[in-house]
Amino acid sequence: MATRTIDYAAWAKWGFLLGVSLLAFGAGGEIIGHALVGDLPAWENTLFVYAEGTGIAVGFLAPVVFGIVLPLTE
Repeated sequence: MATRTIDYAAWAKWGFLLGVSLLAFGAGGEIIGHALVGDLPAWENTLFVYAEGTGIAVGFLAPVVFGIVLPLTE
């Protein structure tokens, strides 16, 4: 039976890029939203803050999990 191999480097790279894009989306939305509209509604502030936090978490955890931890367990 053939086993599938996972490309951990690609998963780590794309996970990091996903985190950076979420962080950029959140920060850009906050900056552009406040510049164009002024005071944003509460749900938009929450969306952008959560996107920033999730982006930081994903950006740090994806390389650690897919670049260090999972290759060592194989």
